[in-house]
Amino acid sequence: MNLRQLKYFVGVVEAGNMTRAAEQLHVAQTALGMQIRQLEEDLGVALLVRHSRGVEPTKAGSLLHARALTLLKEVEQARKDVQACEREDSEAIRFGITPALMLVCGSEIAVTVRHQLPNVFLRIVEAMSHVLVETLARREVDFILCYDVPDLPQFSRTALLQDDLVLVTPPRGGNGMPIPFVEALEESIAMPEEGDSVRTVVVRTARDLGLELKVAYEVRSISAMKSLVMRGAASAVLPYFAALDEVRAGKLDARPIMMPAIKRTLFLASGQGGPFKNEAGLTGAVRSSLTGVLDALGPLAQPLWVRTA
Repeated sequence: MNLRQLKYFVGVVEAGNMTRAAEQLHVAQTALGMQIRQLEEDLGVALLVRHSRGVEPTKAGSLLHARALTLLKEVEQARKDVQACEREDSEAIRFGITPALMLVCGSEIAVTVRHQLPNVFLRIVEAMSHVLVETLARREVDFILCYDVPDLPQFSRTALLQDDLVLVTPPRGGNGMPIPFVEALEESIAMPEEGDSVRTVVVRTARDLGLELKVAYEVRSISAMKSLVMRGAASAVLPYFAALDEVRAGKLDARPIMMPAIKRTLFLASGQGGPFKNEAGLTGAVRSSLTGVLDALGPLAQPLWVRTA
């Protein structure tokens, strides 16, 4: 029996349905069911009664649910107490950020937080947007800076900016020239795995237009995608800032996608682990650090807060 199993079990009991619980916990239903079965096998008792309407706890399950709530609360409080024990005003914050954003503003965020919030110890975790959302749902990070965070009751979101994606190609002399979405799909495309925010918005737009996205290469790493493009093996749909250095060096072309433009929204989101004393300061530090990103993106990005000089 481990803490993840207890979190999953509490989620199932409170949702009353395996499918709904899997959606709320951001975990595959098969994986969730396996964890619950392992928990039952470890304890040697049935914890749930499964029926056509969903699930409900057995007598033993109800007891475990009550105890699990207490245990999880104690563990969370212990984590906070231990992190804050060095100084009364200190606060450790686990901060998730995408690899692309880490390259362009991650170090700026870290330095700004250190300068403006000296009592905050920032632990940075890098992962793709969809992975960060799952990590936040499991309370393994406290804040995430990533794209298209779902509007769920357990999340608190602040929209920071909206940016347009571009088609990144080998140099062809068309750098900066817009390309219609239909023409972009005719390229040999390199894409991240399913669930990634870029792939999700491209697939959704193609489906709305009655088109099909044909993925030639499926890779998670942005650097690997850019390498494929530079070799002439593929093109890629990316945020402009992810290819900015290579575009400036003449190694890649980046063409804004139009008819329609492909947009994503960047959020700073937190879960249920708060409240945090320095949350307002962290939000301000993140906004300040994004100024350079907005300047680099130019007309391809729109801030969703009022910028001050």
